[in-house]
Amino acid sequence: MPSTPHTLTRTWRLAVLTGLATLVTAACGGGPDGAGGQEPAAGAPAAIPDTAALIAGIQKDAGVAGTLPAKYAQAGMVHLASNLQSAPNNFYAADGKTPIGYEVDLAKAIGAKLGVTVHHQDMAFGSLITSLQSGRVDLTMAAMNDTKTRQAQIDFVDYFSSGITIMVRKGNPDRIAGPDTLCGKNVAVVQGTSHQKFAEEQNGKCAQAGKPALTVTATDSDTQNQNQLRTGRVAAILNDLPSAVYISRTAGEGKFFEVVPGEPINGGPYGIGVNKDNKPLAESVQKALQSLIADGTYGKILQAWGVEQGAVKEAKLNGGS
Repeated sequence: MPSTPHTLTRTWRLAVLTGLATLVTAACGGGPDGAGGQEPAAGAPAAIPDTAALIAGIQKDAGVAGTLPAKYAQAGMVHLASNLQSAPNNFYAADGKTPIGYEVDLAKAIGAKLGVTVHHQDMAFGSLITSLQSGRVDLTMAAMNDTKTRQAQIDFVDYFSSGITIMVRKGNPDRIAGPDTLCGKNVAVVQGTSHQKFAEEQNGKCAQAGKPALTVTATDSDTQNQNQLRTGRVAAILNDLPSAVYISRTAGEGKFFEVVPGEPINGGPYGIGVNKDNKPLAESVQKALQSLIADGTYGKILQAWGVEQGAVKEAKLNGGS
């Protein structure tokens, strides 16, 4: 992943701006809420699914809810902080105030299993860990990588595996099936990201295998890369899994790009953050998420948002490296 504090760096932020511009244009006059608040607007892109019935149908798991610390059960609420600008993870609906995204749906689903409401609070990514440590919030969920470095500060319940994904033109005219088929192709990345580092490493592997080298084009923005891919100047873009999925489903109403199937490259887990002094809450959240995985609800939420490639089979505590 990129080496900045935020997992998705500037590549992600620019992709979000592009995706949200598409969303607002397609859904002007309405307020689609895939998490169940409002009816989807006419013409809303397929990237904003209607998961209202799915979330509403989740039943409290008495056994799991019984493990929740009393203060949360009595309050009927937990406070969760996020950085609401990362489609499709977590962002605002067209009304500018309703949180939506697959992370928002997962948080609501976890709350339903525990019998509590999850209240979202928007804040700067750099404030999330300190807000947990100070007790200002109970949980964080913001596409934050679970790493050993961060585990020294907070605990994590892992809920998703992200990594580098290959995005190509619709129909995949260059027949790219994975990293090895990038040899001899023009590939676009954003300067200074882990995507650029991977492309350079893959170039070396192509040379060792006696195959043609990659031509790596490094730009300042994902928007530039999309334009190059659309016009055929490059055969593929390297991006993070959720971002690539969202762009491919929204750009040109889903007619411009597609994501090459397969496991995320150099993948690592995203984790729900919990204060290290609050192990009982972390364990309750872990149990609730595992219950959602077991009954299939977790998979349905990810599938609705098109990010099922990042599904985990087990809700681990501090499983990152």
